[in-house]
Amino acid sequence: MIKKPIPLYPTFENLKSMQLLEYKNIISLLKEPWHKEHWSWGKSFLEYVGRNKSKNTYDRFRSEVERFLLWAIIVKDKQITEYRKTDILEYADFCWNPPTNWIGTSNHERFCETGFHMESNPLWAPFTLQNPKNNQAAKIDKKKYRPSQQTLKSVFTAITVFYNHLMDEEIAPGNPTQIAKKDCKHFIIDAQVKEVKRLTDNQWNYLLETAQEMANLSPLYERHLFVVVCLKTLFLRISELSEQTNWSPAMNHFWQDENENWWLKIFGKGRKLRDVTVPPDFLEYLERYRLSRSLSTLPVSSDNCALVEKIRGTGGMSSRHLRRLVQEVFDSAYTRMLKKEGENKALKLKEASSHWLRHTGASMEVERGRPLKDISEDLGHASMATTDTIYVQTENIIRAESGKARSVE
Repeated sequence: MIKKPIPLYPTFENLKSMQLLEYKNIISLLKEPWHKEHWSWGKSFLEYVGRNKSKNTYDRFRSEVERFLLWAIIVKDKQITEYRKTDILEYADFCWNPPTNWIGTSNHERFCETGFHMESNPLWAPFTLQNPKNNQAAKIDKKKYRPSQQTLKSVFTAITVFYNHLMDEEIAPGNPTQIAKKDCKHFIIDAQVKEVKRLTDNQWNYLLETAQEMANLSPLYERHLFVVVCLKTLFLRISELSEQTNWSPAMNHFWQDENENWWLKIFGKGRKLRDVTVPPDFLEYLERYRLSRSLSTLPVSSDNCALVEKIRGTGGMSSRHLRRLVQEVFDSAYTRMLKKEGENKALKLKEASSHWLRHTGASMEVERGRPLKDISEDLGHASMATTDTIYVQTENIIRAESGKARSVE
């Protein structure tokens, strides 16, 4: 059996001051001189990513580079600067069907501190297989693990960027990943009808009404209501509401122009600032939330308090905590809709994540007929083509309607 792996890299904050001697498990793994050299290449690359990209980007690249180097050291036993296309395709085969002791059933921290040393968490694994939200009680069979097409794409993207970094540093002579990708047998040419993960109008109404009822019963839930409405109406990602290392969302990021139009300044993906239009209907919820915090009805330029504040302590909330708030509303709305309309109508509320609210709001705006360019800019998409691909389903709706006329006889 292939040896069970251990984590190689901590969080970015710990990576910056990382002393290898503190991580005994890693030292015991890196037996050959080239092992330590490869580990240092990965550390240098992740330091660059952590300095210049978001926390989510760092975490994503860390997972992929760590997994690739573990495979190179434990399984392949070959230096990555010697790899050709066939080696990368072999790695893709490994990612498609990894050994069961490389697969975990939940996410775990990589390390825990014991005295002067950092111990690897034995529960951590490079691959994760979890039950869907709507079937948490099912038994997990690790042998059935298969990465999604998006996951497989992420593997190639991260390793490509890693090799490009090594080439820039004059370490690697070339990048075999780019030529291997087109020959990977696990990629599927996708011509499917794209399903946008969104709520129906009826499901959204249940969610909003549930959040309002929760807030009416207790001021503690005013924050839940505000977050849900922000994500859907302003098309925000959960990370754009959360406290970040280099950005703290504040109330004075709401601002009004000379024509009395309201905007919200957002720090988005790729460290890009954008201004999102704020419709008048949203102001009612902004005022309601601010009054629950004993603030004035609308923000002013000096109002630098956290946009979504912690109940305990100071400052804004983390993405994880914000997701927990949204999930509480989803769970309550699902229970309520299940009783009134049955499992089939309520099911999406059980499956949904916070990101569905962004998709829901944007999809509704497309259906309303708002110009695609305006929606794209509010979403923060680099290209209007992205918005068109994800959200515009008009042609498929027409196609589905015309298909209903077919007869069996």
